Amino acid sequence: MGKIHFLNAESVTKNYSNDKASGVNNISISITPGKITAIVGESGTGKSTLLKLLYGLLSPDEGEVFFKGGLIMGPIEKLIPGHDHMKMVTQHTDDLNLFATVRENVSALLPNTNLEYKKNETERMLRQLNVLALQDKRVADLSGGEKQRVAIARALITKPVVLFLDEPFNQVDASFREGLQQNIRDIVKQSGLTVIMVSHDPAEVLSMADELVVLKKGSIVEQGTPENMYKEPAMLYTAQLLSRCTILTRAEAKVCGIDTKKAAVAINPEYIELIASGLNNDWRIKQVLFKGFFEELLVEKNDVLLRVLNMDRGRYNEGANVGLRIKKYLEYENE
Repeated sequence: MGKIHFLNAESVTKNYSNDKASGVNNISISITPGKITAIVGESGTGKSTLLKLLYGLLSPDEGEVFFKGGLIMGPIEKLIPGHDHMKMVTQHTDDLNLFATVRENVSALLPNTNLEYKKNETERMLRQLNVLALQDKRVADLSGGEKQRVAIARALITKPVVLFLDEPFNQVDASFREGLQQNIRDIVKQSGLTVIMVSHDPAEVLSMADELVVLKKGSIVEQGTPENMYKEPAMLYTAQLLSRCTILTRAEAKVCGIDTKKAAVAINPEYIELIASGLNNDWRIKQVLFKGFFEELLVEKNDVLLRVLNMDRGRYNEGANVGLRIKKYLEYENE
C-alpha cells in the first residue's frame, strides 16, 4: 500500500469549454501539513482552479484529489461542495452577512450548546484577528480590509484543518496587510493549521509562505522554498514572477560586461553596486524613483536600461554619470 498523503492531487485535469489552454492539466501535488503553501503564476495559469479542485468546489475532468487518503468529492458527487474540514476565503467576502454585526457573523458558525464557550471562543478569534474593537459594528459599515479580517475570523472559528486563501489581501490597505499576514503566520504556528493561498504579489508570498508552487499554462513548472526560488530560480519565468529583475538579451548583457552563451540574463536590482567615481563612469542615471527608505535608480548605457537598488538616498541625481559592478546574474535559455 502506498504512502497516505495529507492533501494531494493525482494527475488532475480541469479545462473549461474543452479548451486545453484553460484551467489545469495533469497536475500532481502533495501539500505539506502545518505549513503555508503559496501558488503563484501569471493571470490565467490555473491558480484559482487548482485551489477549488483541492477544496472540492470543482470536480476534475480527470484525476483525483485526496485528503488523508479519502477521496474529495466535487459538486458532481456532493450536493454541497467543499470539504467539511476545510474553509476558503476569497477577496470578495461573499459569506458575510452585511447587516449583522461582526460578532454575530463570526459566532454564527458555532452551535448554541455551550453559550459560554461560544462567547469566549468568538472573543478570542476576534482578538487574534485584531477586530475585537469592531465587534458591535455592522459588516456593511466596515472597510474592505476590515471585512477581510472578519471573513478570515469566521473561517477559522470552527478550527478547520485547511484554510484556502484566494487573493486574500487585495482589499487590505498596505499599512495593515503585513499585520494580517503575521496574524495568520502566528495562527499557523500555534495551531498547526495548513494554509494554501493564491497570490499575484511577490512580496506577499516571499514573506509569508513556507513553500512556493509555480504554475505556467496550467502546469506546475517549479516548486521549493521562497528563499531558494528567489535566489536561484530554475526558470526565467519564475525569476520574473518573484523579483523586479532586468531581463537582457545576449547583446544587451555584453554592454554590461557579461559574456554569456545563453539567450537571456536576469539581474535583480540588489545585484548591482554603484560606483560614484572612477574611470568607467559610463552609465547615466535616467531616473530616481523614491521608494520610502530606499531608491530605485534607472541607469542607461547604449540603450540598455538597468534597475539598481540604492540605500543611500539623495546621493545620486538624475543625469549624473556613474560606474557599476554587477555582483551576480542568472543565465537562461528561451522558455
